[in-house]
Amino acid sequence: MDVAHKWGAEAVDEELDRLIAKRASQDRRPDPDEQEELWKASVARHNARRDEEMRAAWCEHHQGQAARLRTVLEALIASHEAQAAKLEDGKQCKQ
Repeated sequence: MDVAHKWGAEAVDEELDRLIAKRASQDRRPDPDEQEELWKASVARHNARRDEEMRAAWCEHHQGQAARLRTVLEALIASHEAQAAKLEDGKQCKQ
């Protein structure tokens, strides 16, 4: 059956225009594979940024902990040396 006879030439032209417009709007949608690649790249950037932040935070933690322990241990050593000096009372302590 001839569509042009059933609808008329103008109706067929309008239907073709509609189908072409529909196809063109579909072509403007991003390619799903491309979107997935963009998403993967975004996730990779986010993970890299988070890993760098975590690395820097752990580095800062360990440096701070080392400084705190150094202070505490040096004070502890000095305290033990002072106690040993009091107990020594002129005699040599066994080491």
